[in-house]
Amino acid sequence: MNHNRLRNSLLFIAAIILSGCDQSPQNLTEIASAEPVHAPQDYITHNETYNPEAVIPPQCYTKTEGKNNPCYICHQSYTGDRARPNMMNDGFLQGSYDFSDIGNTNRWSNLFKNRSAEIDNIDDDFMRNYINQDNYSALAAWFQSDAWRGRAPVIANLADGAGAFDQDGLALDGSRWVAFNYKPVPSTFWPTNGSTDDVMIRLPDAFSEIDGQYSRDLYFANLSLLEMAIVDKSSLPSIALDEGASGIDFNGDGQLDSGVTSVNRTTHYFGDAKKFPVTHMLYPQGTEFLHTVRYVGIKEDGSITNARRMKEVRYMRKDTFMPKERLTNSYYREAKEKHFGNLPAVVNHDDRGMSNSMGWLLWGFIENADGKMRKQNDQEQFFCMGCHKTIGTTIDQTFAFARKKPGASGWGYIDLKSLTDAPNIGETQGEYLTYLERVGGGDEFRQNAEMLERWFDSKGMVKREKVAAQETLYDLITPSPERALDLNKAYYRIVHEQSFLFGRDAVLTPADNVYQTIDTAIEPLDSEHRYSWDIRLDWE
Repeated sequence: MNHNRLRNSLLFIAAIILSGCDQSPQNLTEIASAEPVHAPQDYITHNETYNPEAVIPPQCYTKTEGKNNPCYICHQSYTGDRARPNMMNDGFLQGSYDFSDIGNTNRWSNLFKNRSAEIDNIDDDFMRNYINQDNYSALAAWFQSDAWRGRAPVIANLADGAGAFDQDGLALDGSRWVAFNYKPVPSTFWPTNGSTDDVMIRLPDAFSEIDGQYSRDLYFANLSLLEMAIVDKSSLPSIALDEGASGIDFNGDGQLDSGVTSVNRTTHYFGDAKKFPVTHMLYPQGTEFLHTVRYVGIKEDGSITNARRMKEVRYMRKDTFMPKERLTNSYYREAKEKHFGNLPAVVNHDDRGMSNSMGWLLWGFIENADGKMRKQNDQEQFFCMGCHKTIGTTIDQTFAFARKKPGASGWGYIDLKSLTDAPNIGETQGEYLTYLERVGGGDEFRQNAEMLERWFDSKGMVKREKVAAQETLYDLITPSPERALDLNKAYYRIVHEQSFLFGRDAVLTPADNVYQTIDTAIEPLDSEHRYSWDIRLDWE
């Protein structure tokens, strides 16, 4: 039997099943083509799948020239760490285009669109006014209406950013959401590349209660235990805690004191959550994350901030706790499906969320053409599984919390001006400096002209001393007001088109360093340009 022919037949059948379309020549041509045949809304209206491999993000089609490596941020193997629950071990993908036949064609066509004229036609004052509008509060009201049957990730006044939280990051509305200060993952969420963001965490009520009564001290002690589990620490500094009021010895010194400023790791969580074990690199059942992706805000003095207007609201909840052994089976099943050439598939429970088969349910909300937030359709949300399902670098399918500034100083709304370029675990120089050197640019596509001008010399080498001399992350990764406006305008055009199926990256010029079709005979990176990397940071 011709195994390649069989594999291609299976791929085609899977694509037809996933898309729900007929087997007409038009649909056959479309699956094989990188160029969209229809407008984005037509695919949704007629339930036709435009990109069966939407889990492969645009960055995976970067032309590396054998040496420029953005791939290491996602694709890692930790074969020497047997305790690590993430057993994806996909570091080999730094040296292999291991795509399906369908995935070899880049369908993120928005990367190649020249938006110069479109950007020039948008007034600066209009754009400034647009990004300063609150489009979250109406979404929050919809969550609490009869029109929505799912869970409601609501924080009052979240459009105000830091104004919605106290100095320790606890939401002022009593919802028990907690904002934390973290280092953004290179480089999609660097403001210079088009978006600002924030992340909040919430644990089930039992983690903040003693005999059913709320305790702020207990909540932050349990959050500290969770942080230790994720980053593998035995103790962490904490906000001041009163052990006497709770009757719990948080620092394990055998006494009940007020003003305790550290928490030591225990086998189980405190208070009403005492039945939950503190599990290595895994979140307890019921953990929630709320992630807002925003436009790049511009203050009157030209400084960069988180805009009030949101591009996306992303929410995930750990619906099922899966121990390491069960997760290993899930990773094995994923690898087996890929080996047999099956296209990726997920189960969507509508308002109940989309399952990543690793215990998490995900929801995504995005702007409508009028700027109001709406629920993402299945195809748009399927894109999210590229990062929150099976890649080697994540810890329990998440990114941000493992990168929180340690202990007490990390509780509070994200503030780039308070963060420095800490190295990753196992490395010595700043993570962002290392990234610039390994990638050869200020973004995966190496087309951020402003970053190239700031941090690279005429020969394309990083200005190491200049980069290392920057005091904060704000100094390194925020754009000029002019670039921020242009990026906001470029994304606004995507919103107006509702063309998210064709890509969400706001690019100012067509991407030159990106393949439209992959030649699988070429290795993405030479062996000397493949790297080990740990998502966690060595803040000390």
